Amino acid sequence: MAKKRILTGDRPTGSLHLGHYVGTLANRVRLQDEYEVFLLVADYHALTRTTDKEHVVATRQFSRGLVMDLLAAGIDPEKTTIYLQSDVPSVCELHLLFSMLTTVPRLERVPSLKDVMDAEHIENPTYGLLGYPVLQAADILHVKGNLVPVGKDQESHIEVTRELARRFNFLYGEVFPEPDALIGEVPTLPGTDGTAKMSKSLNNAIYLSDDAKTVEQKVRGMYTDPARIRADIPGNPDGNPVFAYHDAFNPNKAEVEELKDRYRNGKVGDVEVKKKLAVALNNFLEPMRERRAKYSARPNIANEILAAGAAKVRPISQETLEQAREAMGLGRVSEQ
Repeated sequence: MAKKRILTGDRPTGSLHLGHYVGTLANRVRLQDEYEVFLLVADYHALTRTTDKEHVVATRQFSRGLVMDLLAAGIDPEKTTIYLQSDVPSVCELHLLFSMLTTVPRLERVPSLKDVMDAEHIENPTYGLLGYPVLQAADILHVKGNLVPVGKDQESHIEVTRELARRFNFLYGEVFPEPDALIGEVPTLPGTDGTAKMSKSLNNAIYLSDDAKTVEQKVRGMYTDPARIRADIPGNPDGNPVFAYHDAFNPNKAEVEELKDRYRNGKVGDVEVKKKLAVALNNFLEPMRERRAKYSARPNIANEILAAGAAKVRPISQETLEQAREAMGLGRVSEQ
């Protein structure tokens, strides 16, 4: 029996961070033995915010860096297919077909897009930004993905994919599966500055590629309980980013609970809590550093992996597109 398929991916706009790990990476690594996994380097999606030439060119280097982050995190290129979105052009035609099956008001209701437009004061979004979930649906369905590991903020996008699959199948016949979203165990990791979400753009992230000293420095500067100006003042670990990271990455749960208890009773300072967090994070990241060093010994490995991935995905994608065209009655006129 053929394995079910996973499709997920990342925009090549910079390095991956701990938020990415708890949101989707941990599930990707865990499931690569159980599923046929496709990992998308989403360079077209990276254009939805800006199409400046400098930004476009930078996505090429970021794409190679993204592959190295994936390998360091534990993705095995022998088990997982990693490919560049723009290397599989048939997905664009599927995106076009899907765009005929949804409406602008439906896309305007996608919560994450509304958040982006509000945060960046976008009054007139480009079609590319508004159609982001439609292209994402094509990404998932051109390989007939069954499961999509995503962060909590992307869950509404998967619902758009499910709606498009249902509508297509209702109108033209069964072609596409309705994929399920798989949310990470830590749905959203707060930023080091105490904001709701770790983000590359907010400069509040700890990256998978950070060295030990950088991690220690970032942890020392982390936001804590602002009402607690001395170690002997009782504090609240709930909603405190330092303890959120302890919960997510410190395997010594007894130590974490003991620190929380002392914190509530004003018997431990932020310095000690942060030092122990830095140790836990560096212990967590050390195997990634070792894998990164191993793969970095092969300078061209990222390009090789992306080329092999595209070669595998292109015929799968083309077959799906032909099935969709045939179901819609769009068979090639020259062949009729």
